[in-house]
Amino acid sequence: MAKKKLKAVLVGCGSMSRAWLDPASKMKNVEFVGLVDVVRKAAEARAEGYGLLPDVVYDDLAEAIKATSPDIVFDVTIPDAHDTVTITALRAGCHVLGEKPMSVSMPRARKMVAEAEKADRIYAVIQNRRYEPNIQRVGKLIRSGKLGRVEEVHCDFYIGAHFGGFRDEMEHPLLVDMAIHTFDAARYISQADPVAVYCHAFNPKRSWYKGDASAVGVFEMTDDITYTYRGSWCAEGLGTSWNSQWRIVCSKGTITWTGDGEVKAQRIKPKGKHAFFSDMEDVAVPELSVKHQGHEGLIREFVKCVETGAVPQTICTDNIKSLAMVLAAVDSDKKRRRVEVKV
Repeated sequence: MAKKKLKAVLVGCGSMSRAWLDPASKMKNVEFVGLVDVVRKAAEARAEGYGLLPDVVYDDLAEAIKATSPDIVFDVTIPDAHDTVTITALRAGCHVLGEKPMSVSMPRARKMVAEAEKADRIYAVIQNRRYEPNIQRVGKLIRSGKLGRVEEVHCDFYIGAHFGGFRDEMEHPLLVDMAIHTFDAARYISQADPVAVYCHAFNPKRSWYKGDASAVGVFEMTDDITYTYRGSWCAEGLGTSWNSQWRIVCSKGTITWTGDGEVKAQRIKPKGKHAFFSDMEDVAVPELSVKHQGHEGLIREFVKCVETGAVPQTICTDNIKSLAMVLAAVDSDKKRRRVEVKV
């Protein structure tokens, strides 16, 4: 007996929709019954590009849901529309997977979580670094216990990106549009949650952004872990990885990760000398094969959870903590003081 396909509607047919449609349109257990965009021509172009019938095109989500009765909705709209799209879909009985960030404010994000719980449906958020092979290698090594407990996490993000468009006009382009990737990765690596933050954001004279394109933040995390973030979107030359550069200091050693391929680890020799410098030894970083990376990994995980009733790792009740880090950092910068991270 053939497995029933999940009917899907995708909302938001801009450039990012390709990162969703490329993998999801090839999945045998997913059938796209609707593409929605307020600019109807954008939805028509995507339908044509992916060989979908013209009658899957809509310019209104509620109309698309009423006409197609989908099981799942993929939200690829702008952040300010996420709550409207998600709540509309949840109230219609659909499971939802949405682009990051969950929302632009904590009250709106909390309402989305409450609506998901009320509807008894899965609402998860894309955090594509979760399916980056090396971050999983780092996580596996930490959880092996070979380096002891995590005590410090530090990362640097320096890239000179000339996007044009809405990012150039944002008040906090780095913190609001990009830093959530790194903040969520820090939570994944440390297995800790945010408690408080002091953040200083600024816009260097060299910047082509209207808002603050650089920032430095210090987070207090649970388990007495300190996490620091330094970043800039207008730093040209010798750029870091898009995944940032990392140093994780543990009670028995240290891990460094370039953000791309190179992961190194050393630990104190159990029977070594402990003089001015302790004797150290290299630690093998576990190899790990991640078949489906980035968006594809999370989309496949989400679909499987809808089918089985399991819980995605980026379920809204967890991902809201990463959003809270971003918004608390912005709040700290505005107030020029330490603020608590409130979920």
